[in-house]
Amino acid sequence: MTDTNTQQLSELLENDQYLNIPELGALITATVISIKGREVRLDVNGITTGVVRGRELFSEGDAFSGLKKGDKVEATVIDLENENGEMELSFRFAGNKKSWEDLKEQFQKNEVVEVKVTDANKGGLIVKLNHITGFLPVSQLAPENYPRVSGGDKVKILEKLKDFIGNKVRVHILDLNTEEEKLIVSEKTIWEDEQKNVISKIAIGDIIEGDITALADFGAFVKFLPKGVTDPAGALEGLVHISEIAWQRIDHPKDLLKTGQTVKAEIIGIDGSKIFLSMKKLKSDPWVDVENKYKIGDIVEGTVLKSNPFGLFVELDQDIHGLAHVSELSDEQIDHPSKVAKSGEVMKFKIVSIEPKEHRLGLSLKAISEKKKEVVEEVKKVEEVIDDTKKTTPSVEVENKETTEVTE
Repeated sequence: MTDTNTQQLSELLENDQYLNIPELGALITATVISIKGREVRLDVNGITTGVVRGRELFSEGDAFSGLKKGDKVEATVIDLENENGEMELSFRFAGNKKSWEDLKEQFQKNEVVEVKVTDANKGGLIVKLNHITGFLPVSQLAPENYPRVSGGDKVKILEKLKDFIGNKVRVHILDLNTEEEKLIVSEKTIWEDEQKNVISKIAIGDIIEGDITALADFGAFVKFLPKGVTDPAGALEGLVHISEIAWQRIDHPKDLLKTGQTVKAEIIGIDGSKIFLSMKKLKSDPWVDVENKYKIGDIVEGTVLKSNPFGLFVELDQDIHGLAHVSELSDEQIDHPSKVAKSGEVMKFKIVSIEPKEHRLGLSLKAISEKKKEVVEEVKKVEEVIDDTKKTTPSVEVENKETTEVTE
């Protein structure tokens, strides 16, 4: 072999056209040679001819519709050589792979993308993005779309989530795994990004005024505009936990509040996009001077609000509520406090403890019963004395009678 031939062979071997032979599963770019029926033949880098046929012609998108001779297209290698010696290719896999690659790029750039809700389950929404199925968890919904259901009833949550089917939602890609074909998206991250500038305008201790947007068993949501913000788009939403609504104990926020009601509250916490509010901080603490109103040993009248396995909750007045522990209801063993009293029942109790700092006041029914027993015992003693006196009275009368007769 001459030096010239050796050099030519070396150049050919170094040429990518001859070394870059596609591997199984590779995504390649090829040129359309011919289109006939349900078969499309492609020129693969001048190395071989590839064919796309049958179900491999179709992808979920329309990227491969309207092909003509000479077009450059992407396809996936699914067999290096078929029965005709041609490379077997797929538009279907190529379309899917290209979609995942596009998603990966959007994920890396943290782009805002739009998805369509196709279904719902108790955990969240099933969505479609670039013909890829993904999942939007309930926890990643924006606050205004979060299903606020009292008691966390999963059936009611699912009913609310199904209302989103067919809607389009703006999201960020939260997690992406191309190998497992897992796609998780978030609406909340977009909301958080948009709220950052507005949240910077508020601080702990600020007094806000807003409208109640929803009530849940754990608290009330209040939508408000920060000071200096007039655009409704800049509104924020905070949570007044049930323990921060009023000084007295309540079973549910709806006992005192209603949706649409305008309220004032103090900002007591900010955690990222979460804002925590308190309504009771704007009112004086009635427990500060509770000992001026009530004293240990007092017999008071109260309304039973609720019975729990551990006792009765009793309203003494609008601000002060007490607890009659199960151990203070009776000397005898009882199955449940509801056997002793029902909600709404007005009863007398004895105050057995007052703890202003802990906002606790202990009541007792048993102590009143014991007092009654003492009174009954005292009455019995008095009656016994009277009975003894009555027994001696007749003999005195007899003596008086005999004395009268002798005198006569």
